[in-house]
Amino acid sequence: MRNQPKYSLFKNAKYALDGLGECLRNETSFKIEVALFLLLSVLIWLLPISLLSKAILQTSLFIPLIAELFNSAIERVVDLASPDYHRLAKGAKDAGAAAVLLSLFLTLGIWVAVGIFEFL
Repeated sequence: MRNQPKYSLFKNAKYALDGLGECLRNETSFKIEVALFLLLSVLIWLLPISLLSKAILQTSLFIPLIAELFNSAIERVVDLASPDYHRLAKGAKDAGAAAVLLSLFLTLGIWVAVGIFEFL
């Protein structure tokens, strides 16, 4: 039998909000990324660029947050399954961290591309 409660839109939304809250309380990297998200969001809407460019930049800021949430989930599952050091556990955690790094590169690339499009 699977450990899965009966589907409910409101319960599932509460689980999602619980997950966000848990990461905000316990993940320093996520806190930093949320702070940058908020700071850059304000900056976006102050920039003298088109509405489409603003929307693209704003959307791009979600990419690292999503990657960090997946990374946090991977880390928790690995810690639960393998509390002691194991080479495969390290590999899983490193892969999650690499996903976050690539998401940051992607976001930076989007910002550079929009900047080139808008200002050249």
